[in-house]
Amino acid sequence: MAIASRSLSVLAGAVLSLAAASASAQSSSGSSGTNGSGYEVDNTGAPSGMAMAADLLIARPLGLAATLLGTAVFVVSLPFQALAGNFADPAQSLVVEPATFTFTRPLGQGVN
Repeated sequence: MAIASRSLSVLAGAVLSLAAASASAQSSSGSSGTNGSGYEVDNTGAPSGMAMAADLLIARPLGLAATLLGTAVFVVSLPFQALAGNFADPAQSLVVEPATFTFTRPLGQGVN
């Protein structure tokens, strides 16, 4: 139990440290050489390695967690949605959008 809570504390600290470093890099980079999201881009407009690393290590795991949590909430709320006759909107918001963010977009794009 102590190991799990310590691991969670270390993980939370690492995520907060990466977020703080990313925020300070964005604020100090100015507008030259950025794509509007604050991340450096090369001449072709592709995201930088830092954007790709942040996406791979932070955004994709959080997107996977959001997809799983959204799917669980959707399944639990399914009887109520059946009574209301509305399946499309909750399915889109809770399952499709997080899954699209996690699995189909190019690495490093769409991460602000």
